[in-house]
Amino acid sequence: MVMVKSFDFNVAMLQSGLTAAGLLDFVKKQRSGDIGGGRLFEDSSSGYVRSVAAHARTSLAAQDTSHPTELYAGVPQTCLPIVYHPDYNITFMGLEKLHPFDAGKWGKVILFLKEEKFLTDGNIVEALEATEEDLLVVHTKRYLNRLKWSMVVATITEIPPLMFLPNFLVQRKVLRPLRTQTGGTIMAGKLAVDRGWAINVGGGFHHCSGNRGGGFCAYADITLAIKFLFERVEGISRATIIDLDAHQGNGHERDFMDDGRVFIMDMYNRYIYPGDGFAKRAIKRKVELDWGTEDSEYLQKVELHSEGALNEVRPDIIVYNAGTDILDGDPLGGLCISPQGIVKRDEIVFRAARRRGIPILMVTSGGYQKKTARIIADSILNLHQQGLIGAEALVGEGSSSPVSSVMCNSGPAGSKFTAI
Repeated sequence: MVMVKSFDFNVAMLQSGLTAAGLLDFVKKQRSGDIGGGRLFEDSSSGYVRSVAAHARTSLAAQDTSHPTELYAGVPQTCLPIVYHPDYNITFMGLEKLHPFDAGKWGKVILFLKEEKFLTDGNIVEALEATEEDLLVVHTKRYLNRLKWSMVVATITEIPPLMFLPNFLVQRKVLRPLRTQTGGTIMAGKLAVDRGWAINVGGGFHHCSGNRGGGFCAYADITLAIKFLFERVEGISRATIIDLDAHQGNGHERDFMDDGRVFIMDMYNRYIYPGDGFAKRAIKRKVELDWGTEDSEYLQKVELHSEGALNEVRPDIIVYNAGTDILDGDPLGGLCISPQGIVKRDEIVFRAARRRGIPILMVTSGGYQKKTARIIADSILNLHQQGLIGAEALVGEGSSSPVSSVMCNSGPAGSKFTAI
């Protein structure tokens, strides 16, 4: 029996009055555990608490590692390795406004980049929706079946009114955009290896693991991207996750708890959601921040620890979770980083990767203010101005990508790609 143990929707919604301010307060209370005593849904028959380590391992067991997928199909060389699809944006009768997350920020990022003449419709890589077979590389069938219950999706996305909608609408208007962003992250992982860098303008659902969702994260796109690379791309056997979202990335941490191939650096506000003590055991370089941390201290720690992480273990791929919820004024992040600080942070991480010639995949993750879209666009433009991304930045400073050629299984016979 599936049991949603997170909160009492009816009481909470009556208290909030379904106002934007009320829903923000609702999310804050739910994330802190003040409503219902919990934050994530669990399967009450799974014995989760008693066997969490076993679940973390089995959630990564691929159902069919050789299944055909379109996500590794060829991309024209005229395209920049920037992945996006208009379906990323969630719009449905205004319900998306009931979560503090700007559910249309991804399209705004692209619009800004087009206005600056950096992107055109012809040089963007169009994301494809991850299929059920793609998702089963990491997710259990049982977990995916739970998403067919609107109440479960309402819990994960923190949008209570979704529980009252038919699930076919929830699938179409909420989960399909998230599956498309997940497909975009998997595609961007392959592009990063081929081109030296890639950016998925969406994704970064770092609270979701193979059998558990929460915090607006329904699919484990970071874990999926890494698992796809490990299983399908020759020469990729070690990955480093640099997670600089304001929140702890407990999803990928649970997934890679016992996997020595993945090094996790996580820097987050120690006092906010999810506070997952078990998942913290997977972090190899843990940096816990205090409320109100500002630019100077923050950027020093970013540089010190990102350099330290890459010096400690040289990976074949870096997955950079570049959440903008560290921005001063974010209603859920609790940090005080300026827009300029965010731009500089991204530059530090990309420069560390480029200097070593390590492919880097960036996902945009959290960010709960309307102005975050402009900041993400400005950061991408700065990376280009600094020569860290773009056609002229396909190899690192003084070294090339460690993978000269890769094979992907995009069909029965597979397809061959050659890295630049």
